[in-house]
Amino acid sequence: MSGVQEGEQSGAEEPAKHSRDEFKAQVNAKRAEFERQFEASRAQFDHAQEKIKARTGRDLLVAILIGLAFGGALLLSLLVFKPLFLVFAVVVAGFASLELVQAFRRASIRVPLVPSVAVAVIAVPISYFFGPGGQLLSVLGGIVLVTVWRLVDAAAKGRGAPPSRNGLLGDLAAGAFVQGYVTFLATFIVVLTAADHGEYWTLAFIIIAVVADTAAYAFGLSFGKHPMAPVISPKKTWEGFAGAAGASLVAGVLLALFMLGEPWWFGLIFGAAIMLTATAGDLAESLIKRDLGIKDMSSWLPGHGGFLDRLDSILPSAAIAYLAFRFFG
Repeated sequence: MSGVQEGEQSGAEEPAKHSRDEFKAQVNAKRAEFERQFEASRAQFDHAQEKIKARTGRDLLVAILIGLAFGGALLLSLLVFKPLFLVFAVVVAGFASLELVQAFRRASIRVPLVPSVAVAVIAVPISYFFGPGGQLLSVLGGIVLVTVWRLVDAAAKGRGAPPSRNGLLGDLAAGAFVQGYVTFLATFIVVLTAADHGEYWTLAFIIIAVVADTAAYAFGLSFGKHPMAPVISPKKTWEGFAGAAGASLVAGVLLALFMLGEPWWFGLIFGAAIMLTATAGDLAESLIKRDLGIKDMSSWLPGHGGFLDRLDSILPSAAIAYLAFRFFG
């Protein structure tokens, strides 16, 4: 009797075991298929990324992520707690001046590093709290400090100093240029932001500059055939410039009406002015890099280059935005 029961139990276990084995086989097959599809999708994504990188010269995905992070930090500092923007501006101005000084020094143009960066970092809060007067004094004082520092260094080292590309006068001019290009223009941003409702004007002009840069990039990549300044920046095209102009005018009108409380015609003027200064700033930095023989100011921001590579269109636009605020805002 027990033998019959054992036989029946053994017969019942065999179909159950077969079902489990079949289920495991199906799971393994599905997992293998999923892994194959994942690998195929990743290969396609990597291939697409390589094509984009080959065409644009940048890792576009990383560039977008870093851009979003910076945009979020900018919005947080301007719209949530305005004094936080001061910290943001100090960091950006300090790194931008450091990049430019290092680029000059790699090209054997001897600009003092410590005072140049220190002036940029100190001038930003002075301009924020003391306005245009503090801005002017800090920048002029910075130029004097950098000049005296270089003269003392040249006198101390004498003939034992390493050769400079453009001589002592060239070094002094480059040191003053760093303060005029980075520090002076950067302080316009904080002076504008410190004013009543100035944060909205700061945000507006930065949005227009970014829109212009993005539209120029997109239109140039898609339709660009006629180089705009082939000697300075071979990738810039008139098609990209036209796209930047159209997008900037639209953005200017929308921001004037819904953020700045200004008439639509002001938005056209404001958008056009910022687009032109942003384009000029971009070309000016390209000219500097071409003269120094470099592609990017640094590699601190993957997909973007350096801080100054992202500020090239914003710095000159800040002065125009401040003037527009003084006359209209």
